[in-house]
Amino acid sequence: MSHTPSQIPSGIAPDASALTGFVEVDTLAGRVRGRWRPTVRSAGDATGGAGAEQSAAFLGIPFAEAPVGELRFAAPVPKVPWEGVRDALEFAPTAQRGDPGVTLIPEPSVPGESTLNVNVFTPSPERPADGGAGLPVLVWIHGGGYFAGSPASPWYDGRNFNRDGVVTVTISYRLGFDGFGWIDGAPSNRGIRDWLLALEWVQQNIAVFGGDPSRVTIAGQSAGGGAVLTLLGMEAAQHLFHRVYAISGATADVTAERAEALARKLAGELAVEPSLAGFRSVDEERLLEVQKAATALTGPDAMNDMLDLGLPLGPMIDGELLHRSTFDSLTAGVGSGKPLVLGATDDEFSMALMDAPKILRFVPKSMLVKKSGLSKAQVRPYLAANREVSKHGNARLLGRLITDRMFKVPMLRVVAARTRIADGAGTWLYRFAWPSGSFGFAEHCLDVPFFFDCLDGPAMVPLAGPNPPQALADDLHAGAVAFVATGDPGDGWPRWSDASRSTRVYDTPTTVANDGYASVRPLL
Repeated sequence: MSHTPSQIPSGIAPDASALTGFVEVDTLAGRVRGRWRPTVRSAGDATGGAGAEQSAAFLGIPFAEAPVGELRFAAPVPKVPWEGVRDALEFAPTAQRGDPGVTLIPEPSVPGESTLNVNVFTPSPERPADGGAGLPVLVWIHGGGYFAGSPASPWYDGRNFNRDGVVTVTISYRLGFDGFGWIDGAPSNRGIRDWLLALEWVQQNIAVFGGDPSRVTIAGQSAGGGAVLTLLGMEAAQHLFHRVYAISGATADVTAERAEALARKLAGELAVEPSLAGFRSVDEERLLEVQKAATALTGPDAMNDMLDLGLPLGPMIDGELLHRSTFDSLTAGVGSGKPLVLGATDDEFSMALMDAPKILRFVPKSMLVKKSGLSKAQVRPYLAANREVSKHGNARLLGRLITDRMFKVPMLRVVAARTRIADGAGTWLYRFAWPSGSFGFAEHCLDVPFFFDCLDGPAMVPLAGPNPPQALADDLHAGAVAFVATGDPGDGWPRWSDASRSTRVYDTPTTVANDGYASVRPLL
């Protein structure tokens, strides 16, 4: 191994020119070359000490062969070893094509075929000496509704986790129909198989980057949060990770019948058989075009259908990898021995209704919520429990209700299921309540830059407004670091119990509330 600034003493700021040096590491498939760069320091970082002042980034390391040609719609194939040194200096191709425009997170698309890769950020790119334990590891799975998103976001850079002693990995996976569509003659859940192979790569290789393969936390947001919950409930994945941090998790649990119906619909539009040969005969751009049209939310009942049935593309209950819904698996005790942190923002879906106030203003509130899926018995208790948000108008009320049905009700059911298991590990619940300076409420994705402590990153104002509170990022990020390192977020945050229903509320200031999700209970 060679790394230019290896002799820089800890705690002394290195010369900036030294950090332009390269660093090389031997993975099982071959030698890779990364690059040193400075970490971003704060006056009092999450470790309580000086923290690492430098870290190394290894970008675009392939964990599988490119899923093209005969490997299109196939299970991922581990990368064939290479000769010499492979540059890992730039992000590799992404499964996302173009800009779907579905979130305010900057998630660039990178063209190319080799879309199954990992990015590793580490403060210590070498195997611990004398067989000592390495650093804790965070593996991040990006969101995007299982059809969009990119691991190449500058917000997902692990430098600030590196500063606090955590090796960070971001992974890619196949999206949309390529990753999750039913195809006669093809393996199911190809996107899940990509997650599993990437996590196998972490187990086999992370030690040479300074990480401890016995302390791996999987984390993600939105579909990524759903992904880590899906993995938590999957028997075949239990050996690959040890802790789970789910941010606004949206599971899919698509039934095999629904997946097959969508595939046959797409095949009909494309005038091909719903088979491996049929879909391989369609070019990527045309398939994406038809997929987008077939999964669009159109019609007056589209939103309720989605809330009742779930996302149309995503992890499928196939009887092979997924034997039952995620909720049923967790209820059965799968993953009960792994610590779990989970939570949501207060108003995940409200920004989708920003243009609706004039349309909805004259609709009686009771009619509005009843038309949005509430039973007659639920209407009055729900309106009473959400009186404060109702004051902001019908659009905000509807956004809150959709948020509750899509994110919070499933989340609270997961918490309740784990709590009933006597020998289970701890579960910690949070709410992200700080209102964005741009939207006036805590919208979807708002907590991500606080988690990564990257409020100085690009494209922050459209999501968070000017000058988002660094103290809040310090709180949230420190809890995440503590959880990744020890399996307990610490700092006065009690485990959830049916008696207290303790909930950490991330706001200014951060507090701990009893039953922080009381406003959702009329829906349970």
